[in-house]
Amino acid sequence: MMLHLFLLPLFLVLIEPSSSSSLPHKITLSSVGTYPFYVPFYGKSSNGFTYAARGWNSWGLQANPAIANQFQFNDYHIRQQCGLIRPLSGVPYYCSLDSGWSVGGNGDDHGRIIPDTNVIPNITNLASFLHDKGLLMGIYLLPGAFEADANKLVYGTNITIGSLFNTTKDPSGQTCNYYNARVNFDYSKNGVQQWHDSVVSLLLSWGVDMIKLDYVTPGSPQGGCLPYDSSQSVAAYHAAIAKLGRPMRLDISWKLDRTLPFWQTWRNNADTLRLDQDINNSNSKTFVDWATVQRAIEQYRIFINQQAEDASRQGQPIMIRPDMDNTYCGNPTSLSGLSTVERYSMAIHWIGAGANLIAGSDMTNIDALGTELLYNDEAMGVASFTAQWPMQPRNPEGWGTPGAGASMQLQAWIAGPASSSSSSPSSSSLSSSFSSSWSSPSSSSSSFDAPITTAIVV
Repeated sequence: MMLHLFLLPLFLVLIEPSSSSSLPHKITLSSVGTYPFYVPFYGKSSNGFTYAARGWNSWGLQANPAIANQFQFNDYHIRQQCGLIRPLSGVPYYCSLDSGWSVGGNGDDHGRIIPDTNVIPNITNLASFLHDKGLLMGIYLLPGAFEADANKLVYGTNITIGSLFNTTKDPSGQTCNYYNARVNFDYSKNGVQQWHDSVVSLLLSWGVDMIKLDYVTPGSPQGGCLPYDSSQSVAAYHAAIAKLGRPMRLDISWKLDRTLPFWQTWRNNADTLRLDQDINNSNSKTFVDWATVQRAIEQYRIFINQQAEDASRQGQPIMIRPDMDNTYCGNPTSLSGLSTVERYSMAIHWIGAGANLIAGSDMTNIDALGTELLYNDEAMGVASFTAQWPMQPRNPEGWGTPGAGASMQLQAWIAGPASSSSSSPSSSSLSSSFSSSWSSPSSSSSSFDAPITTAIVV
């Protein structure tokens, strides 16, 4: 299937390259107007990644057991689901275990997370199985350590874990440092980093390749009474990963505060950040509703406009890529909850954003369209391009109040610079303009001075 057919639900607008190399570039869309134009680029993440994660995550099926009555969150069904992933060459694919894989009330003798052997009898064996299939393994963590482990010693030290807990009240006047059987750390204390180092070393010994760190604050609204600020847990895990000598991805969640100073903490320590709350249904016979998908798209629009329109963020790589939550476009309407056009649109927006492409679908019921949306070669070529040069909207503008001053919801999505020698592509050659040999922007690159050639209007 050619890409211009794959993108059939979109109307494609082609823009002539600018004749000037000066910044900022301007583009003109009739009925929209002329706007200063800056081209955002992702660059390399803090843990060394130049792409967003792809693969499968278990949470959609865990949250909606009626969709697949045969699915149980255990070793057998995880292998079954992930064994059906078709990893494409050149980009790692992850099998990500969500909440419930580990013991929920205590850790090992040093307060480190341990698998629930009723779910995963041998996590090292599971990692080996996935690695043999060309996949990587991700696991789910929360900030802090278990309250029940307060009297245990941090591995390799004489420091008790409880002596590291944060016992002060947060600025909201509530004592929220205890949550989900855990206690947040006082990150100024000696021993906290050593504890994180020991956790990451243990994960490495099992064969873990990705951490999803959930309930991070400030953010995680409607998550209950949480610590006011657990952002330093992200920095501590990043510092521990940096000592490993091999890559490990750190994804953080959810709906995190993207203002300063927290934005710099996320950007400088994690690889992907969740823009919104979970989009999946709960205890339903379908995975998702279209209105919720639209909410996630709106959050991306706010996110990328903030990068493109804030002068203090221009001229430098974004580094951290967006997580718009799992995609649910792999199954037919009866399971996904999305029409054919909505399935296309979800896939296209996630691809265009350079976001995580982690499916939450039932991999045992992927239909022909789902296969195209998940694995189409040319679409994945576009994904490789937008992993560097994400799409951005031209209308409405304003990350703080989307739609202000431009109430027409035109949503003109524009992605990436053209090579200096290329001319405006036709729709039939769109794929080559996106996926030809682009060099990845370096952390010091200002390669956004090339002219823009392609806009996608949804």
